[in-house]
This record gives sequence, C-alpha cells and structure tokens, in this order.
Amino acid sequence: MERDDLIEYSLDTHHSEEQGKLIRSKIIKVTVLLTLITVIEVALGAFIKQSSEAWPFVKWTFIVLTLLKAGYIVMVFMHLGDERKWMRNVILIPYALFILYLIFIALWEALAVGDAWSSVAV
Repeated sequence: MERDDLIEYSLDTHHSEEQGKLIRSKIIKVTVLLTLITVIEVALGAFIKQSSEAWPFVKWTFIVLTLLKAGYIVMVFMHLGDERKWMRNVILIPYALFILYLIFIALWEALAVGDAWSSVAV
C-alpha cells in the first residue's frame, strides 16, 4: 500500500538548471562564510592565551563574530533575508536590543564583582 501523505520533494522541483546553479552557489557561499567565521574563532581561541594583553580584544571579537554568525544563520536558514525590510526589523531590532542588554548586564556585574574583590583585598 502506498502512502499518500509523503511528498517526494526532489521530484516536485520546477526550476531550471540556471536556478539550480544559483541555489547551489548560495549554499556554497553560506557554507564557506560560516566555516570561515568558525575557523577564525577557533584560531583566536587556540593561539592567543588568556594572559595575553590582546585577550580583551579577542573576547570582543568572539562576541562580534558570534552575533554576526547568529544573524546570518537567522537570515539564511530561517529565510528572514527573503522577507520585507519592515518584517526583518520587527524581528531583528528586539533581538539586537536584548543582546545589547545582556552585554550591559554582564559588564555591569563584572565591574561590581571587580569592585567587591578590590575592597576585600584592601
């Protein structure tokens, strides 16, 4: 007995070879970009020690690259890049504000902990 609820999507595509090439090139572009960002993050973490003077720069670079990667994933894999500009803004602006708020809270608490440790050491 054959099931009628299963759809064979590969047989149901109706695009030309040129459109297929564009789709494949987009997949390759996304893969290369995300891989490149990940390699940069791993290389920074592997080769720069936490005791180095460059470590604060590395931490901020991690934050920026991670947010860039997350935004790109949302735009491509969740098809937000295909939406109208106002729709993207409705989704991305609260997301960006929330991330900025989390960074603010983390920095504020880090300063408070630093002040607490400095008063204990005195």
